[in-house]
Amino acid sequence: MSTEDRTYHALLARHDAMRLRQQLLSPGSDPRTGRTDRTDRPSAEEAHDAAADRQIIMRDLDLVAPLDELITDLYRALFTRHPSLRSLFPASMTFQQDHLARAFWYLIEHLDRPAEITETFTRLGRDHRKLGVRPAQYAAFKDALCEALRLRAGEYWSPELEQAWTRMLRLGVTAMVRGAESALHEPPCWRATVTGHRLYGPDLAVLRLLPHETFRYRAGQHTALESARLPHTWRPYYLADGPGPDGEVEVHVRCTGPGGVSETLVRHTAPGDEVRLGPPKGDLTLGTEPLDTLRLVAWDTGWAAMKALLQELDGRVRRSPAHRGRRVRLFLGADSLSDLHDTEYLTGLEQRHSWLTVVPTAGRAPGEGMYDRLVLAVARSAPLAEGRTLVAGPPDMVRTVTAGLVHAGHPADRIVHDTLPPVLPVLPVLPVLPVLPRFAEGHGTAGDFMPPGQQVPA
Repeated sequence: MSTEDRTYHALLARHDAMRLRQQLLSPGSDPRTGRTDRTDRPSAEEAHDAAADRQIIMRDLDLVAPLDELITDLYRALFTRHPSLRSLFPASMTFQQDHLARAFWYLIEHLDRPAEITETFTRLGRDHRKLGVRPAQYAAFKDALCEALRLRAGEYWSPELEQAWTRMLRLGVTAMVRGAESALHEPPCWRATVTGHRLYGPDLAVLRLLPHETFRYRAGQHTALESARLPHTWRPYYLADGPGPDGEVEVHVRCTGPGGVSETLVRHTAPGDEVRLGPPKGDLTLGTEPLDTLRLVAWDTGWAAMKALLQELDGRVRRSPAHRGRRVRLFLGADSLSDLHDTEYLTGLEQRHSWLTVVPTAGRAPGEGMYDRLVLAVARSAPLAEGRTLVAGPPDMVRTVTAGLVHAGHPADRIVHDTLPPVLPVLPVLPVLPVLPRFAEGHGTAGDFMPPGQQVPA
């Protein structure tokens, strides 16, 4: 082990000891999370400094651009200084580098709004506890960033430029560390065994997983998934059934490209294999208020989220007469009818329940957009002013459907969908978790989706 690495690991141990001591001695701290009662909001001075830093970074951006070359130099410096950190990353760094560039752009574009950065990165810090990242690793990243900035800027480097970049990084890192420490009371991840693997055609599989410990979640939420065959690479998937007494969970995965998580799960996974699950998250869940009409809109494997929600609705209707007047319409879209899957379950559900109507839509005429028929089908349903509409699918589908419904008169605040967050998966030194997946490997799979659900802003 090099001198640099020995120093680095000593710093890790020192940080952990100091954090524990601070939690034990800080007045007003929560023994479960270590959080004190201080506010997390940035001060006016911090906000002013952040805005000034943004001006400096934007003014001199051409000195260190393009970002992909800056990031290449950054990782070269990081792994040269700390070779042991290389094992934290996937074999291919392409995906990581692409999303780190997006993370930097998000920070730069929002630097004059530090409260938004704090909120976003606090959530990311909680989500990424399963990767075992510690604050000292961020310190190693900061040093590598400074080295890369000096290399790229050359004779035009200045302390002012470096300090603006490092303060920007510190803002995101502080929020991520805070988010991670606020979740110390919950496991960072759950090991699970694959108990079932069913193929629907050559590129789509439904997996049944049995977590080794209790895994609590709500219908409509999602989790990140890592295969033991592809360590340090996580992708998010909806949980396709509600929490059951047997503890098993179900995910739907479409293979969209070679060499990624989706191909590993679809073509190279079998019962008995082990995977890991991240903490459940998301707000694409049912409300408690009685609604006359509920519309569920899904595209392809977005059906997984709706399957879980329908199971919860089934239980509510059986338990409470107040829900029996509810009218639920499920609009299920796909490129073609052959791409619809798990249809035997769906057919049986519709036959058993008079409150459910299923409207499949597939194909398109020349000149039509991919989602036009789906939007039209939903817009022609019961008066759009009534009830809520929940939407699950890839980002472009969510944008098209929500925009089309609002244009047709649907109140925007009654459309619920997976957040269209900043294109930001993770901050440095973290194996990447995508936050804006698509139907393409490297941006998530058809079973990958956008994290937390929220209402569309007006």
